[in-house]
Amino acid sequence: MTHSYKMANSNRHILEARDIHKSFGMGSAREHVLRGVNLYVGKGEFLAVMGPSGCGKSTLLHLLGLMDGPDSGNIIIDGQDTSGMDEQSLARIRRKKIGFVFQRFNLLNVLNGYDNIALSLRIRGLDTDGIDELLASMGIAEVARKNPEKLSMGQQQRLAVARAIAHKPDILLADEPTGSLDSANARIVLDLFKRANQYDGLTVVMITHSPAVASVADRVVYMKDGKIIDGNS
Repeated sequence: MTHSYKMANSNRHILEARDIHKSFGMGSAREHVLRGVNLYVGKGEFLAVMGPSGCGKSTLLHLLGLMDGPDSGNIIIDGQDTSGMDEQSLARIRRKKIGFVFQRFNLLNVLNGYDNIALSLRIRGLDTDGIDELLASMGIAEVARKNPEKLSMGQQQRLAVARAIAHKPDILLADEPTGSLDSANARIVLDLFKRANQYDGLTVVMITHSPAVASVADRVVYMKDGKIIDGNS
């Protein structure tokens, strides 16, 4: 598949979180998960977000991906402030500009690998030309007609990456993408991220608890207790 990302040639922010607060629960059981998070991601940047379990990393990623809304603060995607947008408008931005990769893959086992990607494209109103080329570039063309449950974990995650970038998003959000993989397959997936970032200009924001995984990023920020405590935000 031929990609059309433009390499970043400035420090323009493609993704911004401004004074983000998020809580869950009610009354005395209310838990404040994010406490005034500010994060600015440059176009074409590869950013890793590290921190202990429960510090708010995944919640922040879900807010950046417009899968949930903050209690207060602003999420800005490529210059568009999403505050107050209705669900249809948010969904339009998600479908066009954002790709997601999760630790648990989130593939549909009732479809084979090729059709997992094809369905994602059709939902967005896009054609399916180039899927075979994309799968070949990730080394999984020979297993693409198998259902995900018949694939190794490494093959499933590569398929999930292919599905996430097939529609040529501007931003890839990855939540512990190597957490279920051995070191060899983790390296393959990280190499795919790095290649898409360096050669296609894809902006990558990756959640991880692993210093080794974070080391492939251009920049690392650290979270603790719902706040960014270190790193140039």
